[in-house]
Amino acid sequence: MKSVIKILFLCLAVSEMSCAVQKPVRIVLMPDTQNYAETHPDIFNSQTEWIAAQCDSIAFVLQQGDITNRNAESQWKVAVEAMSRLDGKVPYVMAVGNHDLGLKGRTRNRDSELFNRYFPYDKYARTKNFGGAFEFGKMENVWYTFRTGGVKWLVLSLEFGPRDSVLAWAGAVIDAHSRHKVIINTHAYLYSDDTRMGPGDKWLPESYGIGKDKSSGSVNNGEQMWDKLIGLYSNIVFVFSGHVLNDGTGCLISEGVHGNRVCQMMANYQAGTVGSVNGGNGFLRILDIDAKNGRVVVRSYSPYTDTFRTEPDHQFVVEGLDYKR
Repeated sequence: MKSVIKILFLCLAVSEMSCAVQKPVRIVLMPDTQNYAETHPDIFNSQTEWIAAQCDSIAFVLQQGDITNRNAESQWKVAVEAMSRLDGKVPYVMAVGNHDLGLKGRTRNRDSELFNRYFPYDKYARTKNFGGAFEFGKMENVWYTFRTGGVKWLVLSLEFGPRDSVLAWAGAVIDAHSRHKVIINTHAYLYSDDTRMGPGDKWLPESYGIGKDKSSGSVNNGEQMWDKLIGLYSNIVFVFSGHVLNDGTGCLISEGVHGNRVCQMMANYQAGTVGSVNGGNGFLRILDIDAKNGRVVVRSYSPYTDTFRTEPDHQFVVEGLDYKR
């Protein structure tokens, strides 16, 4: 790990992934699926087939955006086919990334018509874990709750480069769930040098077409999201993101204004990241959360190849987290 804060390298056998080994809380992350939607639908399907088969041991699934590569209907159809395997088996949420917005995914505006057509509000609003949305009828900014491992959880999935109004709405949702531990899911937040995205970094949200709107708060990067939302709430525990290339990994532990530790992770396996094959080879991030001991075990596993990535940036333990404050 590039910046280590009580993060330990971990080697674990494939056999531990079995449903027979019950973990306190297991969350699965699906970073940037865009290459699978465009050219490798079999890999996309292998991810969700594996998750569905493991559903008894998985509490929640979070996809970190760039669901598609060109915001094309053909790619949205692939995504729907893959993700629908989870319907009725495990709750899931999907973030919108820059490749999911505007004509051909060029992010010249926040047009998300195809995302909302193929993953409609009416469908997800009927699921038991769904809580609400920033805009009625739209799925870019939504919240869910679930309870497992003796902990009540709130999941907030936020748009690419969230607007100030979205961050204010998210804060109000958190205020209304003060007894829940909070997970923030968004596309662009952490950089590959283990810092929050900010001036000087590549692929900043404000560098895309949506950043041409110079009105106050039109786009927020990772550092701004921390200052305006994430660092202000004592019950936020995790922030998950993707988006960034280079080695496609990042992990940062920061203290909020209330002294709480926030674990912020970035994972991305898509084409363009170091060592990527077949657009990512279907690697998932699997988090086993031990609420009693304040730790999380992180592993990177591909159902498509039935292999782990065992480098320290892909398989590690984070300690010293407070799930009970």
